[in-house]
Amino acid sequence: MILNTGNRSDIPAFFSDWFFNRIQEGFVCVRNPYFPHQVTKYILDPQVIDIICFCTKNPKPMLSRLDLIKDYKQFWFVTITPYNQTIEPYVPNKNEIIRSFIELSKKIGSRCIGWRYDPIFLNDCYTIEYHLRIFEKMCQKLTGYTHQCVISFIDLYQKTKKNFKEVQEVNQKDQIYLCQKFVEIGKKYNIEIYTCHENESLKTTGVYTSGCMNQQIIERALGHSLKLPKINEARQGCRCLLNNDIGVYNTCLHGCLYCYANYDRVTVLKNVKMHNKKSPFLIGDFQKDDIIKEAKQVSYIDRQLSLF
Repeated sequence: MILNTGNRSDIPAFFSDWFFNRIQEGFVCVRNPYFPHQVTKYILDPQVIDIICFCTKNPKPMLSRLDLIKDYKQFWFVTITPYNQTIEPYVPNKNEIIRSFIELSKKIGSRCIGWRYDPIFLNDCYTIEYHLRIFEKMCQKLTGYTHQCVISFIDLYQKTKKNFKEVQEVNQKDQIYLCQKFVEIGKKYNIEIYTCHENESLKTTGVYTSGCMNQQIIERALGHSLKLPKINEARQGCRCLLNNDIGVYNTCLHGCLYCYANYDRVTVLKNVKMHNKKSPFLIGDFQKDDIIKEAKQVSYIDRQLSLF
């Protein structure tokens, strides 16, 4: 199975002690975000977890302890955007993130790490020209340390509209132009450009629209083919392998105005107060009405077919 950690929160940045405790204990419990008393228990065992996928804006807190998960295959997405602290109040300095990205790539290999440059929005400060200039500077620094970059254009979820009232969507013409230019820049630095849940028509620009964490990308990180069962889409039209997430919504402390996973800062701070790094749950603990279900965990790896 594929274990995800990063669709609801940023575990490497804020909850790495808890994560490594769960690895040591050998299991983790996750509440259904829509039916809170339904709990899924996952056994943390490299015999049935084919790969652990991380998505973070700051991998640094985990870098010194990667030996603790050396028996697990890993794939990491690290988000590095051009925005300042008015947009991303608690995200570390971008040069520091780039240094951590490079260190992580050296430890796990460039096939096992991807770069996210998303979401993209435009305003008087963050113009098309600004994006293209900063994107190329980042490509120069990251070339050789990753082979893919995922871009997406901002979606105006209700949470985003609430917390980032002045933001506007990027029109189709500007999306096409940016994709074309990003592909041109990416080719110079051996970085393929993927889109995350965007219009299939953008394929004409040269971007890959097959999904940001799809089967091919995971197989490349594993070095093996996967025999996958039918997996439910995380969102309609999304082909990424995003099930089995151990995170919790409304717990990411980065405070990004565009965030879809947080309702507001007050809710996040309230939830984080209930975090106990020794609990089986990221937030809180067992409750008397919990219905605990053991996850069905099987390996998807085709052991007979190695890709390298």
